[in-house]
Amino acid sequence: MQYFLANEQATLKLGKHLAEACPDTLCIIYLEGELGAGKTTLTRGFLRTLGHEGNVKSPTYTLVEHYQLADRAIFHFDLYRLSDSGELEFLGLDDYFRDNAVCILEWAQRGSEYLPDPDILVQLDYHDHARKATIETKSRLGEQICAKLHK
Repeated sequence: MQYFLANEQATLKLGKHLAEACPDTLCIIYLEGELGAGKTTLTRGFLRTLGHEGNVKSPTYTLVEHYQLADRAIFHFDLYRLSDSGELEFLGLDDYFRDNAVCILEWAQRGSEYLPDPDILVQLDYHDHARKATIETKSRLGEQICAKLHK
């Protein structure tokens, strides 16, 4: 599935639609793309849809930000500054990838050998002065989410 994202509002809207389509089970979303391609903006749209009203920043230095929204935990990872994927062993990953959490990972390819496979992969690319999002399903859950995006 491809989406043309003309501006920041369109990227926020795609995040909104993803949040609305996510069921109440563990969901893993990988976000890939160059620096500034809109990964954190998409995450902001996702979080705001679920009720987060505060700031959403890329967890570049902390590696992960936790948002508790109602009865759902959202974990936003940014692995850009990860120098060795082995560092993930010390994060206690099992504590994040559980129950009905949503795990959104920027730069997941930097730690992929320690991470569970995604349900959805969102590739964000520059397209002229805008962006293009390509969504690939990687699991049955991902297929269910993308089916809801078509509605």
